[in-house]
Amino acid sequence: MKEQVVQQINGMDTDFLRQTIEQVSANPAVGMTEWKVATHWKGGTRSDSHVAGYSIGGQYVPKDFTIKIDEPLEIGGTNQFANPQEYLLAAFNACIMVGYVAVSALEGVELEELRIVTEGDIDLRGFLGIDPNVAPGYESLQYTVYIKGNGTPEQFRRIHEAVTATAPNRYNLGNAIKLNTRFVVE
Repeated sequence: MKEQVVQQINGMDTDFLRQTIEQVSANPAVGMTEWKVATHWKGGTRSDSHVAGYSIGGQYVPKDFTIKIDEPLEIGGTNQFANPQEYLLAAFNACIMVGYVAVSALEGVELEELRIVTEGDIDLRGFLGIDPNVAPGYESLQYTVYIKGNGTPEQFRRIHEAVTATAPNRYNLGNAIKLNTRFVVE
């Protein structure tokens, strides 16, 4: 029996990535995903967000993760865990990082280093309802991608353009998302 060799670049199975691209191209329903997070208050500014699973291609995949959240002391929290803004920026960075790793792998570029730093300012006068003319969130975010590997400048430019065009959380933060709210008093 012949042993199958898995082509790994940057820790990614490039054959698997290509097969996934082919499957979703041939049948878009295979690429439909649904994500859900339930957050429960734990007192004060503490909350736990639970991930029980997700759906992909019409199949439910169970998971069991808890994301612990708090606020800094200066905003009334206990500073035990990262706050929602830090999780938002971390989710943004992690999402585009996956893009850089995967696209680099598909381009045959081996990475030596990849680091993303994202920052932004929030004026608490908006969040605290002090000034209705002050936005309660970010007006803009700035992010810097530090990438190093065996790729040419042209390959890295193509990789960057592909990630910029396709990273879900870059899209989510860069475009207004319609939010539908249900409010239930129990």
